[in-house]
Amino acid sequence: MREMLESSQVWGIFFTLVFYAIFWLLQKRIRSSLCNPLLLTTIVMILFLTGAGIPYTDYKGSSSLLSWLLLPATVSLAIPLYEQWDLLRRNVVAILTGIFSGVVTSLLCALLLTKLFHLPADQAVSFLPKSVTTAIGADVSAELGGIPSLTIVLIILTGIVGNVLAPSLCHILRLRNPISRGLAIGTASHAIGTAKAMEMGETEGAVSGLAIAVAGIMTALLCPLFAALL
Repeated sequence: MREMLESSQVWGIFFTLVFYAIFWLLQKRIRSSLCNPLLLTTIVMILFLTGAGIPYTDYKGSSSLLSWLLLPATVSLAIPLYEQWDLLRRNVVAILTGIFSGVVTSLLCALLLTKLFHLPADQAVSFLPKSVTTAIGADVSAELGGIPSLTIVLIILTGIVGNVLAPSLCHILRLRNPISRGLAIGTASHAIGTAKAMEMGETEGAVSGLAIAVAGIMTALLCPLFAALL
C-alpha cells in the first residue's frame, strides 16, 4: 500500500476529497450534525494513515495544495462581508462589544483549565489562542514561548466542535438574531465554524467572517496579559 501511494504525488488530496465527499453526502441524507464531514474525514484519515503505516509528513507533502487553498478560501470570506456591509456598519458597537466579550471569555476559560490541570508554562500558553485562525494562533503561541504544533491541534479541534455544535447550541440558547449567531460562531470557532455559519445564512456568514479577523487581533493583543497570569 505504501509503495503504491509513494508512486503518486497527490494521493493525499485524492483520499481526503473522496472521504469528505462520502461523508458530505451522508450528512445530507441523515441530516445530523454528528455526521459532520470535516470531523469524520479527520478521524478516517487518521485511522487510514495509522493502519497503512504512513507518516504524517508523507501525507502533508501529498496534500499541500489543500493547505495552500486555505489562504484564498479565508480571503473569500470578505465577499459576504462586503454584501452585508451596511448591516454591519449600523451595528458596529454591538458587534465589537460581542467579539471582545467572546475573546475575553475564551482566554479566561483557557486560563482556568490550565490552572486546574497544572499544565507546564509552555503547554498552558499554547491553549490561550485556541479560538483564532491557525495563522494568528500559531504565531502568538510561538512568540509567547508556547508549542505551535499543539496550538494548531487545539485550534482545529475547537473549530470542529464549533462547526458540529453551533446549530444545536444556538437553538438551546435561543439565539435567533443572525448577527448574534454569527458573532458567537466566528469568535468561538474561527474559519471552520464560519463554514457552518454560512450554511445557516448570509448574515451569519458575513458577521462570522468579520469576527474571525477582529477576534484574531484582539486575541493577539490580550494573550500576553493572560500569559503573564500563568
